[in-house]
This record gives sequence, structure tokens and C-alpha cells, in this order.
Amino acid sequence: MLEIKDLVVKYGQAITAVDSVSIDVPEGRLVAIVGANGAGKTSLLSAVAGLVRPFSGSISLLGADVTRLPSHKRFASGVVLVPEGRAILTRMSVEENLRLVTADPEQAFDRFPALKARWTMSAGTLSGGEQQMLALARGLLSDPKILLLDEPSLGLAPIMVGQIFELIEELREAGTTVLLVEQNARKALTIADYGYVLDTGKVVLHGPGRELAEDDAIVDAYLGGAALSA
Repeated sequence: MLEIKDLVVKYGQAITAVDSVSIDVPEGRLVAIVGANGAGKTSLLSAVAGLVRPFSGSISLLGADVTRLPSHKRFASGVVLVPEGRAILTRMSVEENLRLVTADPEQAFDRFPALKARWTMSAGTLSGGEQQMLALARGLLSDPKILLLDEPSLGLAPIMVGQIFELIEELREAGTTVLLVEQNARKALTIADYGYVLDTGKVVLHGPGRELAEDDAIVDAYLGGAALSA
């Protein structure tokens, strides 16, 4: 589905955020990108979504080179980003947020029944977890070929974090292709088919997600140790 080869992302001449990264995301699989703060995870996802222009390397979607496509054409081709911070339109209602991407927003009720009770409410009045659900619903209603999730559990209460990860697992089981960037490394790797560990912009380890999650040496060395074991 998605093939990233030797990708380099720079900010000016001094900062290399992503350094020769190569990643494959097979169709229908969940792939997790984990690493400490500043590892280059969000910069990598931003390059895939077309929000930043790579310095070098290539990005292919279903065999077609999309490296130089602008973000709106990347979106139209099926690359859909649910960004860190959710980026919902807080002054608009839940319904209005979803109508921006589909003429039939009510289909969100099947997977997000909680949104039905909030349908006419301003999105800014929702809880953090509800706002994340709205952002995920908007992403899914955009008919993605691949769904990019940037820190979906960030800032949420533990009970809501569990619900978000359950939903991500359901998406994978339903055949949605997902590239997940997540601070909660062990939990992300546990549900991922495959995982990549980034450190200072480079892929330092990769392998089946659960194998990486269960290796305490990897967690201690690259992912902040036991603090990420929740």
C-alpha cells in the first residue's frame, strides 16, 4: 500500500528530522512508528501526508509515486491524516465537521454511537476523548486508502486511551490500512502487525510489533523504559 524509501526531511540546513528512513505498510495491516520525543515520528507522518516536502527519497502509494504531490492531491488519492491535536473545527457542530468530508455523516453512528447524542453540539464543547472520536470519524468518512494516525491517545484519560486502542484494533480487523505514530509505545506495538523504532530520525529497529513490545531491552534503550508499559 505505502512504500517509503530513503526518506530525508530537513528543516533548513541544520536540522535533519528524518534521516534515510525506509518503511513498508502492506495493505490491510497496522504498522506502528514509535520512539522518544524528537525522534522524527511526526515529521515522517507529515511528509507522507504532504504537509512537508522531503529533501530526498520517495513515497509511493499503490505503486504510484506521490512524493511531490501537494497535500490536497495526496488526500484525494486516499492518504488521510488524523493529526496530533485533532484539528477539529471547534465552533462548528459535530454534524458540520463531518459534512465537510461526506454528504452522509450519519454513517458515523455505526462505529461512533456516542457522536449521535452530540450531533448538534459545538465540537469545542466535547471532551478530549469525544473530540478524538470525531477526528477519527472524519478521517474514516474521508474514504482513506491508508489512515495516518498521529498520537491519537495524547492527553486522554486512561479509560479513553483504552477505548481508542480498541477502536484502532477494530479498524485493523476490518481491513483498514493504518500507519500509527504513538507515544504509548508498548501499547501501540502490542496491537501492531509490524513496528519501527525511530531514534534521532533513523530507523534503529524493526520487526513484528508484539516481539518489539515484549523486549524490555528495546523499551529501556529507545522508548523510555517501564513508564511506557501501560
